[in-house]
Amino acid sequence: MCIMKLFPCYFQNSLSAICSSVSSDEWKANVVKSIDALVTSCVVVPCSFSHTGGNLPMSRLRAMWEYKDKTPDTKGNNIFHSDATLIKDNFKDRTKMLGELGQNNCTLEITEVKDHDNGPFCFRVELVRTENNDPTKDMFSFVDNCVELNMLTQPPKPAVIQPKTATQGEPYTVICSVIHTCPTHVPKLTWNLDSTNIIVHHKDIKHGNREIQSILTFTPEEKDDNREITCTAEFNGGLKSSETFTLHVKRVENYNHIIIPSVVGIGTTVAFVLVCIFMTKKYRKRIEELQSRDGRYKK
Repeated sequence: MCIMKLFPCYFQNSLSAICSSVSSDEWKANVVKSIDALVTSCVVVPCSFSHTGGNLPMSRLRAMWEYKDKTPDTKGNNIFHSDATLIKDNFKDRTKMLGELGQNNCTLEITEVKDHDNGPFCFRVELVRTENNDPTKDMFSFVDNCVELNMLTQPPKPAVIQPKTATQGEPYTVICSVIHTCPTHVPKLTWNLDSTNIIVHHKDIKHGNREIQSILTFTPEEKDDNREITCTAEFNGGLKSSETFTLHVKRVENYNHIIIPSVVGIGTTVAFVLVCIFMTKKYRKRIEELQSRDGRYKK
């Protein structure tokens, strides 16, 4: 049985010698089954594989990504090919391999995603002779490990995590994040608030999905109460989405209007009492002096 799966059955007789030496147990691929792709943006399809040739340099490997079960045109079904002249016209300059084939990495990038780029797409690899670049009998299409793209015409909205209430004069932290599938051209997260205290994190959440986080920290004032804070995500290709929340600031009570007049009143009273005491002592001493003089005169 021919398990090569590269050619229609009517080619099997002429290629029986090629097919007979290849076993599917020796050729394996790990490709995500489906992945979101934002139209006008880009998508990266993670892929790894193993083959019968052991560790080989890139010059000995020829890579292709092709449509599955689609009638080929003059360029075949290749959305990517190591020979750029064999790529379908509507995929020219839009696909490339990101991984090193010599390290069994078949990761594919598609840019300027179109709404008809849904696939399914399968990876194919051939081992070639270095002297003339002709294929050998070692070749395989991984038609049981293909990827389908879930076409998104609208960008995903950011998710915002924030404490319900901020306190006036105290640091306040809010996190904005968005999921994407193009780590080569990550979305840009921005705020409608001027702050230099912003930290950006990138996270791989598996199966081709990535997350970017923007962590904003600022100190709200009384004037920021009921202010709308917006996080905007701009994706490769220009599409944008945003999420807004209303900031509620808990005011810190200000008792200065009570404390200051009270302090002034107390200070004035103390000063008045001190003056009175001073004056009383002064007049008492004066009276005593006058009485003393009057006693001397009577004698």
